[in-house]
Amino acid sequence: MVKTLRRSVLSITFLRLLIALGMFPLSAYAEDPIGRIPDSTSQPGERFGPSHPVSLWSTRPPGAMGTSEEDKPRLYVFLAPHPSTRTSILLVPGGGYSAVALGREGFQVARWLNKQGVTAFVLDYRVAPYRYPVPIDDGRRAMRLIRTRAGEFDVDPHKLGVWGFSAGGHLAASLATQCNSREERNIVDDIDRVSCRPDFLILAYAVTSMEWPSVNRNSLADLFGPRPDPALVHRASTEFSVSADVPPTFLFATTKDPRVRVENSVDFYRAAAGVGVPAELHIFDYANHGCGLCGSIPALASWTSLLRDWMVRRRLLPVDAPLSAVPTFEYPLWPAGFDGPGRRGW
Repeated sequence: MVKTLRRSVLSITFLRLLIALGMFPLSAYAEDPIGRIPDSTSQPGERFGPSHPVSLWSTRPPGAMGTSEEDKPRLYVFLAPHPSTRTSILLVPGGGYSAVALGREGFQVARWLNKQGVTAFVLDYRVAPYRYPVPIDDGRRAMRLIRTRAGEFDVDPHKLGVWGFSAGGHLAASLATQCNSREERNIVDDIDRVSCRPDFLILAYAVTSMEWPSVNRNSLADLFGPRPDPALVHRASTEFSVSADVPPTFLFATTKDPRVRVENSVDFYRAAAGVGVPAELHIFDYANHGCGLCGSIPALASWTSLLRDWMVRRRLLPVDAPLSAVPTFEYPLWPAGFDGPGRRGW
């Protein structure tokens, strides 16, 4: 018993020494693989950070079915502790429009961006049984809210991008192609008069089409219900709405994605390049879906380096911004201890 205790004390002392010498980074030690996110981006008395979500509407959200947490879309604000730029990004996690991967494709990505000095906003939006265009409306409102409060967040309202994963990529692409579509809800307040078009677009293994053969059938059913109107589905297929007004776009996908056909990314890229939109597409000869930053998959882990290089070339990130390695563990889809509309499907 005494020997075991001595070994534990020595191990802890040795670990502390490594941390002090910089041989074991404290940030790596503090990373929480089980999904609880410490409120590391906010200080006492501040109103932002993971523990303080921002409601998209101060009153009952338009189209709300009830008053529970599942009916209240929100933003999680991750202010960069040491900003390297005033560029900011709205993160839209996937989940097939039946859930939201708030952890792996939201919080974890936001922390990675923060370490490079970029402020990030994670959107927890309404999903099934909410139907089109409610999730898209939540995304529009989020973009407008961020721009309205840009001074408060210390970000440039003209350098606000959107980064969508999987079905969240469809929502992101919808913001880039159909920000002011006819399905949009009535104006509630002055925030709804602000532009919701992103200044740049990042799509990771994204759903961009709702039509055969590219469509993910589960996403189609959860977004439109069992008997969708073909005309509405066509309008919601973003590759048909690409115009020269679409912002610069970066796309990442895998050839053998088992859930979202790679044609989604290829067709969107072709449409963008065809009208002169600066677009960059990276396809990896691999089979994966839903890995987020993909740090646990050596064959895919370099995709975020390609993204960083693209952001530097687009002057969205300074060349001397701090480097941040992607975490090598697979982060949970939903973080423990949090509630919201996207939790519904987990």
